[in-house]
Amino acid sequence: MPLQLDVPRPLLKDRKALVAGIANEHSIAYGCAQAFRELGAELAITYVNEKTRKYVEPLAKELGAPIFMQLDVSHENELETLFERITGEWGRLDILVHSLAWAPKDDLQGGLLDCSAEGFKQAMDISCHSFVRMARLAAPLMKQGGTLFAMTYYGANKVVPNYNVMGPVKAALESCCRYLAYELGSKGIRVHAISPGPLKTRAASGLKDFDLMLNTAAQRAPLGELVDILDVGVTCAFLATPYAKRVSGETLYVDGGVNIMA
Repeated sequence: MPLQLDVPRPLLKDRKALVAGIANEHSIAYGCAQAFRELGAELAITYVNEKTRKYVEPLAKELGAPIFMQLDVSHENELETLFERITGEWGRLDILVHSLAWAPKDDLQGGLLDCSAEGFKQAMDISCHSFVRMARLAAPLMKQGGTLFAMTYYGANKVVPNYNVMGPVKAALESCCRYLAYELGSKGIRVHAISPGPLKTRAASGLKDFDLMLNTAAQRAPLGELVDILDVGVTCAFLATPYAKRVSGETLYVDGGVNIMA
């Protein structure tokens, strides 16, 4: 029986993708943007503030992104303003990548027991609830279905020394992905939590003893090496194609197999 799939060429031709969370050329979100663009998608790219704009703007130009806007999800109305522009220029959205995570340094580098209530609240709001808010705005634009991605980490499910408050926060994010997959499934919208192995990104640099995490992952990975941002990007790109149209609610590890090791 021949394969019965309506598959465009390239695979993401004419798709509209919002990628939030690029800080520089080492960002996981940049790997996603590169993969989407390579497969034909048109991009909207955000930067968090003027300090990061100088690093992100050349990347947005390189990728030909027609929409390039500031987005700090802790600032009132910036998220709504972004989606107003996407609605006005595109009228639809097919792919969304949420690669945003933050906690106050003292709360991030201290143990969970010493995490302040305010620090916990800020980490949860920026790293987790902002994905729910983005999904709420994106869903009406995904009239023909779509795919939402959030970035998590192994520390959501197992204790990783020095991951601290981000463990509970990422656990909440993974749960949000499952519930959103359930609530949005009837609209043809699929939701995934992507769990990369440790990568040298700007966000990861705030973790205490991060180099030790990198070395440990490389030693334990069955494939014998660390992953890179393009490994994550092409995985997300695949999940956004018609080939993965019946896959939703997954926490997918892109870590060289580290997560299977005892």
